[in-house]
Amino acid sequence: MTKFSPVVSDSPNILLINPWIHDFAAYDYWAKPLGLLYLASILRTHGCNISYIDCLNRFHPDLNKTISSKQDGRGSYLKTHISKPKGLDDIPRNYSRYGILPEWFKKDLLALKQPDIVFITSHMTYWYPGVFETIDIIRKIFPSVPVILGGIYASLCHDHALKYSGADKVIAGEGEKVVLELVKEYTGFSSSIKFDPEELDSYPYPAFDLENKISFIPILSSKGCPFSCAYCASGYLNKKRMLRSTESLIEEIIYWHEKYEVIDFALYDDAFLLDANNHAIPLLEEIIESDIKVRFHTPNALHIRELSENTAKLMFKAGFETIRLGLETTLFDKDRFDNKVSEYEFKQNLIFLREAGFSKNQIGAYLMAGLPDQDEKNVIESMQKVAESKITPIPVYYTPIPHTALWEKAVQCSRYDLTSDPIFTNNSILPCRKAGFSWEMVSFLKKLAAS
Repeated sequence: MTKFSPVVSDSPNILLINPWIHDFAAYDYWAKPLGLLYLASILRTHGCNISYIDCLNRFHPDLNKTISSKQDGRGSYLKTHISKPKGLDDIPRNYSRYGILPEWFKKDLLALKQPDIVFITSHMTYWYPGVFETIDIIRKIFPSVPVILGGIYASLCHDHALKYSGADKVIAGEGEKVVLELVKEYTGFSSSIKFDPEELDSYPYPAFDLENKISFIPILSSKGCPFSCAYCASGYLNKKRMLRSTESLIEEIIYWHEKYEVIDFALYDDAFLLDANNHAIPLLEEIIESDIKVRFHTPNALHIRELSENTAKLMFKAGFETIRLGLETTLFDKDRFDNKVSEYEFKQNLIFLREAGFSKNQIGAYLMAGLPDQDEKNVIESMQKVAESKITPIPVYYTPIPHTALWEKAVQCSRYDLTSDPIFTNNSILPCRKAGFSWEMVSFLKKLAAS
């Protein structure tokens, strides 16, 4: 890695990059690099010149073919088949780079004034090959520019990223707390702090105006989750729960709606309905009172136990379009890795949602598949029971994640050496299924979900 000497600059040029995905499958289910775009906005607010490249850009100007998109903001990425990573040759599926073509990325880099520093985010742990390819190209175009890597992979697999990524520095944890210090360290530029990293209301709006097209906006009304589910790393990545005020949230929703005509908003909260009387309900009531015509989607799932007749009615009136419930399994008395919901609560709250006006197509329940030692018959039974409840069953394939309670058991159960390489944690290969990958099982579950 290159040694750097800070050069004092009145306004440093900062480049932020959302890297490619390398995987067997990927789709834009309301996915945006919200944290990275918060950093872009923070840096811009503090006097930096900002550039942004999204390697997953579904609306890149060089795209001369139609990519499937839905009216609610979701859509397909451009896909290019590439070689499978070492160790996954036996998986009978195509492996692809998702996102813009490398030549477009190089052209976009060359069109920029050379940056003083590059920030790259990362997402799923097993998507790191796309991160590495991104860094490799940056090195070739801007060999003397420091590259800083952060995000989920960088936090959960910090040692792996330090050793193999090629970044000059790898940041674990929340970038908002260190980004200005990093700019000062590498460029010599400093500015008085204009926000409080511990107060979400003080953050500037994320810099979605840097995108070619805003098809939807992610909204974060809170950070952190107190439930500590055995398979989830939310508590590790966000150790403190923070809430935004109703006033701040309404102002942001109205801002995007009125200035950029945004209709669809994806709620990124991990625990939106927690303490609903003091958080979700006032927000929903204010949205209804404002009479703005927008739609809300909950890809991160709602906690079923926190639902009520009142919250169901308010969500429907406020324009919630897509309801996703974190169910995990319908075997309520066993095989659970949390204690978030009982059978009575599940059935009762489905009644509340239906009576509020939500249809079968709007409600889906996430069900875990591929857990360590999980009986596949139980997954099928859960899928069938959810379908019988007149909502959509959605299989969620388990990803073994370091720093979670289930990690050690996953390591013991997997047919791969999970500790040797994050590539083996890919949920598409069912890594904890000892019998090996089963395309027949995946296809069968897809059919159940679609029936």
